[in-house]
Amino acid sequence: MSHYVHPSAVVDAGAVIGAGTKVWHFSHVMPGARVGERCSFGQNCYVGNVVIGDNCRVQNNVSLYDGVTLDDDVFVGPSAVFTNVVNPRAAFPRKDEYRATRVGRGASIGANATIVCGHDIGEAAFIAAGAVVTKSVPAFALMAGVPARRIGWMCRCGVRLGAELVCGACARRYQLDGAALREETR
Repeated sequence: MSHYVHPSAVVDAGAVIGAGTKVWHFSHVMPGARVGERCSFGQNCYVGNVVIGDNCRVQNNVSLYDGVTLDDDVFVGPSAVFTNVVNPRAAFPRKDEYRATRVGRGASIGANATIVCGHDIGEAAFIAAGAVVTKSVPAFALMAGVPARRIGWMCRCGVRLGAELVCGACARRYQLDGAALREETR
């Protein structure tokens, strides 16, 4: 099974796109992009020199600039923003100052969220719509606000955890380990 590219999209020579991936209307995938299998890029996406795992969903109007890595199963909501330079200036190019951003497996980033470069987002973390991430985010953290602050914890399946840290939907159990949350093994 090969990938699908809408006739209005541009995929430059040198880009690697996995089987089953779909690139929709008016999107542009650059030569250095490495995209896994079964991904979807909505309308008007830009995919720079990035690494994208399998089964990622990138909604309309998202730009993934150089230095972004999405692990498997990441969801990026409409119009979310990733940066790659902390202090950009048009008259002073800073391409040698790009900072990497890694989004961990199963994380979700809400619509219109902004991810400031140089920070990692942990596995299964959940970034609320409109949040501005200015520091690294631990695994399973629920982040909201400007700047984003942890307001709770999320289960791997996407349900907010209560004080007992047991998921009401799938019964997974979690345990606090200092400031980090970890899933209990069954």
